[in-house]
Amino acid sequence: MSNDKYKYLVDELFSLAGIKVNGSNSCDIQVHDEKFYKRVISEVELGLGESFMDGWWTVENLDEMIFKILRANLDSKVKRNLKIALQLSGFWLINMQARRRAFIIGKRHYDLGNDLFIKMLDKRMNYSCAYWKNVNTLDEAQENKLELICKKLYLQPGMKVLDIGCGWGAFGKYAAEKYNAEVVGLTVSKEQVALGKELCKGLPVEFRLQDYRETNEKFDRIVSVGMIEHVGYKNYSEYFRTADRCLKDDGIFLLHTIGSERSVKSTDAWTHKYIFPNGMLPSIAQLSKAIEGLFIIEDIHNFGADYDKTLMAWYDNFINNWASIKQRYDERFFKMWKYFLLSSAGSFRARKNQLWQIVLSKNGILGGYKSIR
Repeated sequence: MSNDKYKYLVDELFSLAGIKVNGSNSCDIQVHDEKFYKRVISEVELGLGESFMDGWWTVENLDEMIFKILRANLDSKVKRNLKIALQLSGFWLINMQARRRAFIIGKRHYDLGNDLFIKMLDKRMNYSCAYWKNVNTLDEAQENKLELICKKLYLQPGMKVLDIGCGWGAFGKYAAEKYNAEVVGLTVSKEQVALGKELCKGLPVEFRLQDYRETNEKFDRIVSVGMIEHVGYKNYSEYFRTADRCLKDDGIFLLHTIGSERSVKSTDAWTHKYIFPNGMLPSIAQLSKAIEGLFIIEDIHNFGADYDKTLMAWYDNFINNWASIKQRYDERFFKMWKYFLLSSAGSFRARKNQLWQIVLSKNGILGGYKSIR
């Protein structure tokens, strides 16, 4: 196929989303290398993301461009390349999130550098969706989220809580300070353990560099915020069996996760290669199948639209603080991270990704669970 034909196909596709190639609107794509057209048709998400990192195209308003693309369902109108499918075939053929592979995501993503995350995130270091109800700043919205979680858990002083995927200890620090809880946090990131111990010094918050499957002790409450996205569909059942094993009979488990509108078995090729290796988003169908027979679903709360605002706040922090950290990162990383944050914001704005908080109990809470918003 000639490059003119590829260019014609790209022009036609983008026009369906109201985007013009080399147009004058802020969402119009500006193409700087003619090889872009074949690459994006052949490699879809991988080609679009990599060619942006290579400087083959630019756009003034990237998040809104991605919003338009996804809202018009353009991703479903392009056939997947066999080469890309083979690159992702491991998700079907092997357990990409097996115990021996559990620390890959820690090394590849969460250990990128605490300086990056300190500059990008809120003061409590929450790397998950904030809750923007009745607040205006990122710091307020993240504390709002932490308080929401504690209330949904019916957290009481003296309770022992397991935090699966604890990050830098944002929840543990808050629960210890505000609710006098004792928290054990699990992470696969050495950098998170190092900084988390500093941030939680003097508090009853323990950090363990440990895979969740290795835990076997009882807790009053379990919380898992933004971690099951790394578990993989082959391991959902074991994940919930682990939670069941570790939760007291009268306990409550809160799961906070990004969710997919449909059941998939892998992430897209660009995200897998550059941002979250071996990650994938669960669907309600996949989660409910794994939960069945172990837990009662007491409450489901979707506030996915809040992730758009969270990501844009992170992007603003990243851009405003880039000068102070760029000596550790190159220009290609800058473009990659910009693409990651803005394309993610666009996907939540288009409502293609969801954010669920799911409250679970073992035997059903007597008298019923009082939903908290």
